[in-house]
Amino acid sequence: MNIPTVNNLKRVVIIGAGFSGLQVAKKLRKDKFQVVLVDKNNYHTFQPLLYQVATAGLEPDSIAHSIRNIIKKTKNFFFRLANVHYINTEKQKIYTNVGYLSYDHLIVATGSITNYFGNKNIEYFSFPMKSIPEALNIRSLILQDFESALLKKDDQERKRLMTFVIVGGGPTGVELAGALAEMKKYVLPHDYPDLDIQLMNIHLLQATSRLLDGMSKKSSEQAYKNLKELGVNIWLNCLVKDYDGQIVFMEKNKKIESDNVIWAAGVKGALIKGFLKEDIEHHRILVDNYLRAIRYKNIFAIGDVAYMNSYPSGPPMTAPPAIQQGNYLAKNFNLFSSKKNIIKPFVYKNIGSMATIGRNKAVCDFTFFKLKGFLAWIVWMVVHLVSLVGFRNRVIALTNWIIQYFHYNKSVRLIIRPFHRKKKNYLKKS
Repeated sequence: MNIPTVNNLKRVVIIGAGFSGLQVAKKLRKDKFQVVLVDKNNYHTFQPLLYQVATAGLEPDSIAHSIRNIIKKTKNFFFRLANVHYINTEKQKIYTNVGYLSYDHLIVATGSITNYFGNKNIEYFSFPMKSIPEALNIRSLILQDFESALLKKDDQERKRLMTFVIVGGGPTGVELAGALAEMKKYVLPHDYPDLDIQLMNIHLLQATSRLLDGMSKKSSEQAYKNLKELGVNIWLNCLVKDYDGQIVFMEKNKKIESDNVIWAAGVKGALIKGFLKEDIEHHRILVDNYLRAIRYKNIFAIGDVAYMNSYPSGPPMTAPPAIQQGNYLAKNFNLFSSKKNIIKPFVYKNIGSMATIGRNKAVCDFTFFKLKGFLAWIVWMVVHLVSLVGFRNRVIALTNWIIQYFHYNKSVRLIIRPFHRKKKNYLKKS
């Protein structure tokens, strides 16, 4: 991979430039370590705003930032665009599509991938939203379906094209449903005046008894109320069993006809081959309280791919824990390099959670108080703007939001890259 060897510096290889990987990469002391960051993309994605790319609210370059621009003019810091296929823990090497690389310390920060819970049909026919290309697929799909609906004479076909099913009532599902509902109310009637927009239906399916399971009951109820007011059909205690590309099959013989199923029902760790079965729990790398992989002195895992037994669920697979873990691990490495052995176990500090439902509608849960409505929506915007990487991205996002607020307009309704549906002859027994 053409990385020079520096005799007096230990090489730290970081796989993944998500929230956790980028954080630790930026804060490691480059005078003490040679840092090599490896990622399959040459940009960092701000995933909490992917749903806005999918619903034509933002262009993809406003939530992505060049990795090389972040690390430019940084001594002893290297970036390589590559897919890591295998980790040889004995030889201390990673193997990629562009060659192999040895390491002294390895940090796995590969994040998460969509979890279909073993259902091959759903995996094949539904649409995930974990990356910018996937969000762009959904954007093209929405616009193409409305263009196709104009050409259909059969109302049933037209309705199926204009019906959107979102599976998963967490923040992603709630925010996506709200954005689609606002498109139906404010945008699409003007774009398609010769189409009966009332044929458009938005269904949000949740397997448990309430939306936003990770938030308070009060916030859950507020989100339910706001989505109902926007015209979203909410199905609680509704487990999806199968999908054949046209019909969603649920428990108790319930069905919804739709050509568009967006899967937001769960994620799992993006694992790399090379670990033993005993190293994996809940499809994530098992780590100790210092984020070190079990049985490996020089391998660490952080972010969504890491599982800590000391937390009942992980901690949660969201951005705040990933950022905290990245900061923590960088601090520990820097202390160790300075021969300071005062290293405390990682403790996740829950600073709160939030979700936006639409214009002037959001919910925020913090340690000592909760917010809803307009104030919560302002807080949500401020937090997300500050968290975006790069001044340009913040300005573009803020400008788009201001324009949309006053003009009810999503200006990036463009089919730049047409999306082609998968053939319906795939069906497998789930």
